[in-house]
Amino acid sequence: MPSERGSQPPESARIPVDIRRFPWVRKLATDYAFSFSSLAPFFSGDPSVASSWSSAIQHAQQHPRRHADLARLVDSQLERRNAPAPARSAAALLGDPRTVAIVTGQQAGLFGGPAYCLYKAITAIKLADWVHREHGVPAVAVFWVEAEDHDWDEVSSCAVLDGDFHRHVIQLPPAEGAGRTPVGFIKLTDAIAAAIDQVGTALPPTEFTSSLIEDLRRAYAPGRGMADAFARLLDGWLGEHGLVVFDCADGTAKSMVAEIFARELHQPGRTWQLAGQAGDELIAHGYHAQVPGNGQNGPALFHLDGTRTPIADGNFSQLEAEARAKPQAFSPNVLLRPIVEDTLFPTACYVSGPNELAYLAQLKKVYEHFGVPMPLLYPRLSTTVLDSAGIRFLTKHDLPFEQLHARDESALNRLLAASLPPAVETALREGEESIEKSMAKVIASVPGVDTTLEGAAKSTLGKLQHDFSVLRGKVISAAKKRDETLRRQFFRAQAQAFPDGMPQERAIGGISLLNRYGPALIQRLLTDVPLELGRHWILTV
Repeated sequence: MPSERGSQPPESARIPVDIRRFPWVRKLATDYAFSFSSLAPFFSGDPSVASSWSSAIQHAQQHPRRHADLARLVDSQLERRNAPAPARSAAALLGDPRTVAIVTGQQAGLFGGPAYCLYKAITAIKLADWVHREHGVPAVAVFWVEAEDHDWDEVSSCAVLDGDFHRHVIQLPPAEGAGRTPVGFIKLTDAIAAAIDQVGTALPPTEFTSSLIEDLRRAYAPGRGMADAFARLLDGWLGEHGLVVFDCADGTAKSMVAEIFARELHQPGRTWQLAGQAGDELIAHGYHAQVPGNGQNGPALFHLDGTRTPIADGNFSQLEAEARAKPQAFSPNVLLRPIVEDTLFPTACYVSGPNELAYLAQLKKVYEHFGVPMPLLYPRLSTTVLDSAGIRFLTKHDLPFEQLHARDESALNRLLAASLPPAVETALREGEESIEKSMAKVIASVPGVDTTLEGAAKSTLGKLQHDFSVLRGKVISAAKKRDETLRRQFFRAQAQAFPDGMPQERAIGGISLLNRYGPALIQRLLTDVPLELGRHWILTV
């Protein structure tokens, strides 16, 4: 299993948190990290076992692919975008049959998408470096830009935190064809300039703000496609570290996977059936099925003709012939996309998010159906970045990170209660104990006078306990007013960690963190944060 230890500057901090402590992480993700044997039938291998990596590398190398054509295709994209030299050097390695790829991907989210997109790419870079060092084979980190997705709502906004850690959502207006046309085909309009201005207004000014805004303007120019702009931004952030960013909507790539489309049309519904059966098995094992397969009997393909339309029925023999002659007219859905991806690239490992991990668990038989080796799956780096004050607050008060997630003040009240002067806390506790002890004697004795009085005595105890609880609440309320510093620190840390109640890596874009911490954040993630299954990292830069 990949594991790294880097030097840690004294002014920095990193705190590992077991993901099993997080109520929002589902059982499949935690068992994948800590109890893989229970999920072994659904995956190609355990990424914590060295032999799994050797096997995955061997299978990726042995599967027949058009290595030279792939290297030329990828380099042509990078050349067109003027990607950094290290990225182009990495792409050239794809022409070598010994080379394996560590692949990840995401939709082309506005301004780089949520922070976890950045973490996915960094995980792929770290794993590619590890594979090269540990297994002695050329390894390339690839980011697959899902340019053919047509969910405009998912990609057309980005959120950032202002100087007071309030969340601001920057939203592009609906473009022509939005919701029907693949986002990679949608061109940016002049509205993008206003969106970038909104980013500049919302972000707190730092030494990195002006260069970041310049990066956005260079990548997100009017007339450029959403996916192309996204790819250019990733090139700028991580191309120097060897990340190869690939636009899947490239028509040349479709000719290299035409047989996959044709086979899917030759047996329409088989992919859905196999995935549905695996989903039923997952449910039987106590997990959830991410993609329902029941009721689906068409191919796992879309037809591209200006819009992206599901293929529900039709003359499948004719469509099969069309797929071979004109593969550019087809687009895989979420189930077939991994097969296409791993037919094109020599994928030894795919870096997944938790939801992807769940639906990929349904695809082992689909890989076998197409005769494509299923890669290992490695969960992406999971991180929350706090400033030094936020880290100090958590450590000083020994506050479990996940307690910041609650949207009420229960965790704060516990902190305030713990901060009461010892004499006050002792007096309150002794008062409660004294009431219960004294009333217990009364309750025990009054039936000797009149048995009906026992209920009245118990009722009196309840009233006394209630009144004392009200008193305790008033004391805590007074403590709140007395200790506004603690309240301010709590809400400040909470606003950073869970903006609007969501995990930071999903709630805000990577641009928000890069504005605050600059390139040092990327370097820190690359060199100082270990790859460990089942860990979430609380980090400061």
